[in-house]
Amino acid sequence: MTYAIQELVIRDVAPVDTDEITELVADAMRDGPVARWLHADPGVRRREAPAYFSIFVEYAAQHGEVYAIADAQSGRLSGVALWFPLTSLIPPPVDYERRLKEAAGDAFDRACQLDAAIEEHHPLEPHHYLAFLAVRPEEQNRGIGSALLERHHARLDAAGIPAYLEANDTRNRDLYLRHGYRIQSVIELPDGPPLWTMWRAPMA
Repeated sequence: MTYAIQELVIRDVAPVDTDEITELVADAMRDGPVARWLHADPGVRRREAPAYFSIFVEYAAQHGEVYAIADAQSGRLSGVALWFPLTSLIPPPVDYERRLKEAAGDAFDRACQLDAAIEEHHPLEPHHYLAFLAVRPEEQNRGIGSALLERHHARLDAAGIPAYLEANDTRNRDLYLRHGYRIQSVIELPDGPPLWTMWRAPMA
């Protein structure tokens, strides 16, 4: 069933249902370029993606800001955005290495390479970091991602705070370009897909 964007509601998620958000993020991300680089086998990705993404969803629920778009009738989430306000220090995820090793399995070394590459390119200037923008595959191309971006960008612009992210495919990259981001650099994963690091200055 297809819904018009005006029939969806956007909201801050409080209290956060991490299980539902993890399921959505895993559904949206598990067949992306980076996920395929981590695990070539789609069956392995389907099995292990929830444990991997749950680390970051729970972290965002504790120390970040979570936005969601849900169907106004059913309440089922259609898209989520996980932001981290890196304008001050926040603690790292609890027991991260152990959880990552359990979640990534045979891809643990590659997951560590990914983390190291992302950390190397991450800016030090205070900003908000968009860790994940996820829309259910069957509900993409309906403006959900744009609506989530615009909601948080309005706050950032009012406060004069920049934003940063990594785009992992050309379609996402082009979406962010349309929303005021500019490419800073390209992360080249070993035998893997490029990641575009992108920065958005606050707009007046």
